[in-house]
Amino acid sequence: MHRNKIVIGLFALAAIFSLSIPASQAQQSAYSAATPRIDGFDVEPVAKPAPGNELVFTLYGSPGGTAAVQIGGATGGVLLVETEAGVYEGSYTIRKRDKITVKSTATANLRLGNRVASAILDEPLVGKASAKRAAPAALSAAAPKIDRFDVDPPARLVAGEELILTMSGSPGGTASARIAGVKGKLVMNEIRTGVYEGTYTIKNRDRIAADAVVKGNLRVGNQEASAVLGQSLRASSGYQSSARQAARLCVNCGVVEAINLVEVKGTGSYLGMIAGGVAGALLGSQVGQGRGTTVAEVAGAAGGAYAGNEIEKRMKATKHYEVVVRLENGGSQTVSYETQPGFAVGAKVKVENGSLVVVQ
Repeated sequence: MHRNKIVIGLFALAAIFSLSIPASQAQQSAYSAATPRIDGFDVEPVAKPAPGNELVFTLYGSPGGTAAVQIGGATGGVLLVETEAGVYEGSYTIRKRDKITVKSTATANLRLGNRVASAILDEPLVGKASAKRAAPAALSAAAPKIDRFDVDPPARLVAGEELILTMSGSPGGTASARIAGVKGKLVMNEIRTGVYEGTYTIKNRDRIAADAVVKGNLRVGNQEASAVLGQSLRASSGYQSSARQAARLCVNCGVVEAINLVEVKGTGSYLGMIAGGVAGALLGSQVGQGRGTTVAEVAGAAGGAYAGNEIEKRMKATKHYEVVVRLENGGSQTVSYETQPGFAVGAKVKVENGSLVVVQ
């Protein structure tokens, strides 16, 4: 009879734990979410930061995420709405208690699952004329300069082809480019001192002509420099990339530096404590007689509750693999996998849409 009670208690414990498995699976699936990407972050500046004026923000990046903007000097933030795939828009009305100035900037966050990408606005919130009047005259001598602005064009301007833009100029800045016929702007990374590069993959919705105007922008501090591309976006017959373009640095390429197995401990709940307490009390009732039995039951219930909680945590624990990639530009990126990836440390890879692709 007593043995039957113990068996019933253990079966109850197992049954309750089995109900928690879907939660564990949901937690594990969060790690499979792709790493979000921000392609552009724009604002329609105000002439002056007066109460009632409206700042309109647009973010371009991975679709299906949650986007928000924090503004320096503002008392509130902005939630952006995804108006079309990968395009998020929202506005902020300046309040009387806000302290927004010509030096204020904004930071955008784009979340997919449990991963977040961030971008800092590279243009002023207040109209350029106001910003220039507010800047000290001494800064004009330190204005950035653009020495070259080139493109490595594809043979055809069709969806899937890539436009590779390169800018050379003042180091330590933030570079971007706008292409006529394309929504948003292309962020260009500083791949080495004073050299910026960005790759744009043509989309079906784009309407890019060979002679489309492409404007490059380089911002250092509060100063900006601009340049207009002086060549066609479509390669002419017989065109071959120059040695410099052929040897360009792949900003998404790198070598696998480490593969780490990470275990995330689950969280216990009252269900595990109750089930553990029941099983512990049943076991405790088999020890001693009279008052001793009561003490044993209490101790068994307490110990069982703790053990049940711990067992539930272990059952809910998830494991995933974190692959650390050392990029060619000196940076690093970590990509998560639910199962062990099919490559080893030292493999040459390319980061594409939050996953790693082995390159030869």
